[in-house]
Amino acid sequence: QVQLVESGGGLVPSGGSLRLSCAASGLTLDRAVVGWFRQAPGKERQGVACISNSDDTTYYADSVEGRFTVSGDRSKNAVYLQMNSLTPEDTAVYYCAAEIRPFATRAGWFKYDYDYWGQGIQVTVSS
Repeated sequence: QVQLVESGGGLVPSGGSLRLSCAASGLTLDRAVVGWFRQAPGKERQGVACISNSDDTTYYADSVEGRFTVSGDRSKNAVYLQMNSLTPEDTAVYYCAAEIRPFATRAGWFKYDYDYWGQGIQVTVSS
C-alpha cells in the first residue's frame, strides 16, 4: 500500500519560512515525479512545484519561483518543500503527489494525473 505523508506545516508570520516534508512508503520515489500542490479556501488547486527524482529537475509556479525550493532525499525516500518569504497569499492546504514517470516537463507537470496523493497539511501565514 502506497502512502504519502506530509509534515512540517503550521502557522508562521509573514516573511517567515517553513519546510514541508513528504515521506513515501510502498513506493520508491526515485522513479517518480513528485509534485507539491496547494488549495486555498474557495480556490482551485494550484501546482506549486515538482521534482523529477530521476534527474533532480525541478519546476515552479511563477508565484513561488525564487522563494520555494523543492528537493529530494533518496536515502530517506522523501521530498521536501522549503518555503521562504511567505506571505498570507501562501496560506493553503498543501499536498504532495507522486506520478510514476521518469521525467516531468515544464508544460505538463501540473496537469499530470498523479497516481498517489498525501492527505494534505495546513500552512497558515499571518499578516
